[in-house]
Amino acid sequence: MADYRFGLIGVGNMGGAIMEGIIKSGAIAADRVTIYDLNAKAHERAKALGANIASSVEDLAASSDVVLLGVKPKDFRTALQSTGRMLEGKALISIVAGVLYKDLQAALPDVNVRLLTVLPNTPMMVGEGAAGFTLETTFTEEEKEFAVRLFESVGIVEWVPEKLLFAVTALSGGGPAYAAMFIEALADGGVLHGLPRDVAYRLAAQTVKGAGRMILETGQHPGAVKDGVTSPGGTTIEGVFALEEGGFRHSVMNAVNESAKKFSRLI
Repeated sequence: MADYRFGLIGVGNMGGAIMEGIIKSGAIAADRVTIYDLNAKAHERAKALGANIASSVEDLAASSDVVLLGVKPKDFRTALQSTGRMLEGKALISIVAGVLYKDLQAALPDVNVRLLTVLPNTPMMVGEGAAGFTLETTFTEEEKEFAVRLFESVGIVEWVPEKLLFAVTALSGGGPAYAAMFIEALADGGVLHGLPRDVAYRLAAQTVKGAGRMILETGQHPGAVKDGVTSPGGTTIEGVFALEEGGFRHSVMNAVNESAKKFSRLI
């Protein structure tokens, strides 16, 4: 695999998580990474990891083979236009929320740049993220492999058609919020029966994390994991019955559905 030089424009929470993850995991050497960000804390974070700091977006583009764009949605056009011709012949990964392939093309009408749109989520900050890669890409096969290697160092990667980006956004993009609400509610149930709050939170969070790992690592269907805990006439099936009586599955599906519809209206 080619040893590309990697640049990041915008090193906020997500960009910073990706930078830390790829360097700490050994997916790429720190001296092959360059960042551009106006925030002094981003500079300190990069220096601590051994990454380079560019003085301008033009300098970053010139010194990188693959560039990741991680700025706020309102700033993406300005950032791309500032790089000008320095992106000519290079590969650009966008993690900008709500920005599609056509938007990137429109912002770079006269520049021959290969594009890939990626939708990551916040658990990448702890190396447990999920990223949706759009199939509509002009990356070379080597560049695709490089991008996958980077993002798999901080989570999992799934390739999807861009038309399903709404679903990815609603499911894995918003999912950490829904999961956190479930963990909070699960802990509240424990507190109701006398568990100390901090103990209840740790037990609830670890239980959800563990269930997720069981499904990912064993390949078991989620229903099989549930069946393995719900003994006939037991205590857990009573809890499952209460969740179903409260419309648990419908509520979760509807959360993803409403989120996806909202996202489709925004872009």
